[in-house]
Amino acid sequence: MKIAIMGAMPEEVAPILEKLGEYKTTQYANNKYYEATYKGVDLVIAYSKIGKVFSTLTATTMIEHFGCEKLLFSGVAGAISPSLKVGDLIIATKLSQHDLDITAFGHPFGYVPEGAVFVEADKDLISLGKKVALEMNKVVQEGVIATGDQFVANEERKNFIGSTFNADALEMEGASVAVVCDALSVPFFILRAISDAADMDASFSFDEFLETSAVESAEFVMKMVDKLVD
Repeated sequence: MKIAIMGAMPEEVAPILEKLGEYKTTQYANNKYYEATYKGVDLVIAYSKIGKVFSTLTATTMIEHFGCEKLLFSGVAGAISPSLKVGDLIIATKLSQHDLDITAFGHPFGYVPEGAVFVEADKDLISLGKKVALEMNKVVQEGVIATGDQFVANEERKNFIGSTFNADALEMEGASVAVVCDALSVPFFILRAISDAADMDASFSFDEFLETSAVESAEFVMKMVDKLVD
């Protein structure tokens, strides 16, 4: 089995690489991919860089070029739901693109013909994630994550995304990764640690909590790998 582990930024994969210790670095398609063997399975780790285009490219490369059969995404997100606080964890049940807008043609936000507003994450991996949360004594919320090519630090925009997509959190890569995995029939799991509240203080909160939030979500993902190995 070969498992892809993705993040968007170096900080989101650094704790995983540190845990692995030894790995091979491969330069491909203007990015770095880190290959390692862990408990008898092959891992490919990469940070995509920020945004939907880069995350699409990275996810596709991990599946098509490196042959990954499952994909786990670990990173940070901004909260929409008032029940989510900085440091909390959320597992995506489904994901949408909040900045995809062809409503001028009568379609709902987030939809393109022959596509769908939402892409659902793999139910078995979600179930596995809930078991990991229980064992780690972590409270993890399941919910809808909205993705767009913008860092949202505006209360009005945040509320629009929340009401339009019934979204609980927002970020900049998850839905594009979901589209790739769904199209290529690769089970995927997306975990986000809340780093900010997607409001006027978001940029300050993001910088302050990025590292600690990334460490927490990376630890969770590695526990999931342990379960998949078992």
